[in-house]
Amino acid sequence: MATTANQSAHSYQPHLTIREYSVPPGREWVPSLAGWSLLQIGGGMGYWLQGQARTELHAGNVLLVAPGGTGRLLASQLNALALSAFTILPERLTGLMTLGEQAYLQQLAARGEFAIKVFAPPTPVATTMTALLSGPSQNSLSARLIMLQLLVEAGGHEGGPTEAEPEQIDAKNRLRSYLLATQPDTLLEVTFDELARRLNCTPRHLSRVFYDVVGMSFRDKRAEIRLARARDLLATTQSKVVEVALESGYKSLSLFNLMFTRHFGVSPGRWRQKNQVTSQRPGPRKFKPGKLVLNKTRPRLTW
Repeated sequence: MATTANQSAHSYQPHLTIREYSVPPGREWVPSLAGWSLLQIGGGMGYWLQGQARTELHAGNVLLVAPGGTGRLLASQLNALALSAFTILPERLTGLMTLGEQAYLQQLAARGEFAIKVFAPPTPVATTMTALLSGPSQNSLSARLIMLQLLVEAGGHEGGPTEAEPEQIDAKNRLRSYLLATQPDTLLEVTFDELARRLNCTPRHLSRVFYDVVGMSFRDKRAEIRLARARDLLATTQSKVVEVALESGYKSLSLFNLMFTRHFGVSPGRWRQKNQVTSQRPGPRKFKPGKLVLNKTRPRLTW
C-alpha cells in the first residue's frame, strides 16, 4: 500500500541498516517501517496480532513484513520484547533492481501475499539473520549484501516475474519484458516516442499499456524516478539544491522546486532540514504508548 505524498515527506528512512528496538512489557507496537522489513526477536516473548489471529513469537524468530502491513507486535506482560530490524526500499535500489523487479515486489505487497511470514530456528532465514546480527560489522558492504539475500530467501521470489513465451508476446508483454531488463535510470534516457518504436506499437496504444502495467503514466514514472534520486541526494550529500536539481534531470530550479513540493508537500530545502542524514547518533527517546523506542541498554542505531 503506497503512502501519500505528504506522508512520504516525513517518513524518509535509511535502509539496509540494522537498528535495535525495545517494546516495554504489555505494550503494543504498530510497525511504521517503510518498505520490506525483516525483524528478529532478540529477547523476551511476544505476539504478532493480525485481525483475530495471534502468532506466538520467541527469541530467534524472524518476521518478514511487507509494505503496508496491518498487524502489530505485543510484548508479553513479563518482559520487554527486544528487536533487531532492517528495511529494504526497492525503489532506492536503482542500478541493482530493474523496473520490472521493483514492480513485481509492489504487486506482491498489494496482494497481501506476504503481509507477514514467520521463520523459526533452525530455518535458513533465521540462521542467516542470527549470524548477521552477531557479526563484527553490520554496516559493511558484505552485511548489506546478506540483507538483500535474506529478502530474496524470505520472500521466496528470487526469480521474479518470468518472460512470456515468444508466441504469446504482445505490446503489454513486450513492455513487461523491457521493464524487467531495464534499470530505472535508463527510463530517463528514452523518449516516449522512442519507447513506442522499440516496442513496435503506437504512442497512443503504449500510453494505455504503460498505465496498465506500471500503474501510472510514462511522464509520472519518470518524475517519480527523478524525485527519488533527488530525495536521496538531499538526504545524503551536501550538494546545493540547484546541483541536486541538475543531477536529478531538471534543467530548471523553479520546476524542480514546484515538482518536489507538489509531490512531497514541502520544499527541497525544508525537506533536507528535517531528513538529512548526519554522523551524530540520536539520543534515547522517551517511550509513548503504541510507539517503539530505541534499546537504551545496548543502542546500535547505525548509519
